[in-house]
Amino acid sequence: MTRSRREPSARVGRRPSTSKEELAAIGIELFMDVGFDETSIDDIAEAAGIARRTFFRYFPSKNELAWGDFDKHLADMRASLESIPENVPLSEALTTALHDFNRFPESEAERHRARMQLILHTPALQGYSSVMYRGWRQVVADFVARRIGAGPDDPVPRTCGYLLLGVAIAAYESWLDEPASDLHDYLAAGMRTLTSGLDYSDPTSPSELSNKGDSP
Repeated sequence: MTRSRREPSARVGRRPSTSKEELAAIGIELFMDVGFDETSIDDIAEAAGIARRTFFRYFPSKNELAWGDFDKHLADMRASLESIPENVPLSEALTTALHDFNRFPESEAERHRARMQLILHTPALQGYSSVMYRGWRQVVADFVARRIGAGPDDPVPRTCGYLLLGVAIAAYESWLDEPASDLHDYLAAGMRTLTSGLDYSDPTSPSELSNKGDSP
């Protein structure tokens, strides 16, 4: 079914947007109501009450707008990791950082769900998303590298970046499938599998079979 196109003029007169997150919120609402491909930068600028040229002071493209102020979120994640004491085990430090990065006020849940729906399920965004994922993985790899005395591009730090990203994406996909669920339950389950090893969730593993044999 084709969605009806909202007239951008319906928002004219609102206070001009003054932050990346405010502008992103307006764009995401238009994307969800009208469609990503069908929404132009001019539509977003008019809805926000700003000039087209002002839009580009915030974002170089509408593809980046879907991610909001992602650079700030990455900087916050890097600072959060740096603040974790050295005596905290690596797995615990990464688990804490993953949960902290994905916390948001309950009042923002609907908007955040819409954002992740766009990021994960909009074909036109997949190419740009890979660039953003790379920056996220790099924050993880840099932290792991410092902890273990390796280079950030060495196999272990690089693998950790991919593993944590996989946990996050899987958790979000499950959360989007189950609107009433708790995102952090899925993040926790993913990290338990990651930190305990694949045998943790494999019913055919030797340890699991041994435990079953010991049962009455």
